[in-house]
Amino acid sequence: MGAGHDHGHAHGAPAGGTATAAYRGRLRVALSITLTVMVVEIVGGIVADSLALIADAAHMATDALGLGMALLAVHFAGRPANERRTFGYARAEILAALANCLLLLGVGGYVLYEAIQRFLTPAATEGGLTIVFALIGLVANMISLTLLARGQQESLNVRGAFLEVAADALGSVAVLVSAVVVLTTGWQAADPIASLVIGLMIVPRTVKLLRETLDVLLESAPKGVDMAELRAHILALPGVEDVHDLHAWTITSGMPVLSAHVVVGSDTLSAIGHEKMLHELQGCLGDHFDVEHCTFQLEPSGHAEHEAKLCH
Repeated sequence: MGAGHDHGHAHGAPAGGTATAAYRGRLRVALSITLTVMVVEIVGGIVADSLALIADAAHMATDALGLGMALLAVHFAGRPANERRTFGYARAEILAALANCLLLLGVGGYVLYEAIQRFLTPAATEGGLTIVFALIGLVANMISLTLLARGQQESLNVRGAFLEVAADALGSVAVLVSAVVVLTTGWQAADPIASLVIGLMIVPRTVKLLRETLDVLLESAPKGVDMAELRAHILALPGVEDVHDLHAWTITSGMPVLSAHVVVGSDTLSAIGHEKMLHELQGCLGDHFDVEHCTFQLEPSGHAEHEAKLCH
């Protein structure tokens, strides 16, 4: 870098990798539980002729695929950065979250379609057996939810898995209710109604997760970071005259990034030096904003006029 250009970096990536990496073991346990219950529910759905149970099993199959993708993404995200991919493969987790969203939307649509078909072509459902298998699914889902509850607050990838399991748990409740209705009243329509409920529960949560995932891919400002307030904090530092090219985005969950060109008066730079000014900037942001990696370019007054037109 030429004169007047300097960089400051915060303490790097989260210890141990991305936010999702800390929950690798729990994701594996949740995957094992999901696969086991999926097989049990498929068998139960066939034996009891319950569309709601089969729909729940189909959803669990996508959960298993989603959990598998989450684990695969953690594996790739843990690979070191190189000359070509300077942030490594951390974005793999966000791509996995996006894939989970598309998968969930597909499953929701399929379940809704099958429920409508069952209304048109009714079938006799064995309520007693359905209750047994739905209870097994509910208990298993509650265990998985407990394992993933904390991680879903820190990682979009884990949140995608958590929402899939949560939808399954709600689906198991819907199956239980429909089975009780069939068993006590003989009203077979309760089974496809439960399937409709399962499908409708999937979509809204998935759309919310999809919106957050797209925000990361479109490099929107990190959630909770007010850019106007951040700019004001920088400008409030003694000696700072202006700030431009201020950008904040998220590489993956738990890895926010910021860069900025900071115009500092020559007298200030002469008095305290570049290193002290960078320390002041990092301390200012570290005390008020959760930004993991910061890069600052210090510039003297008037330098911005000589920069390329692409800098704004």
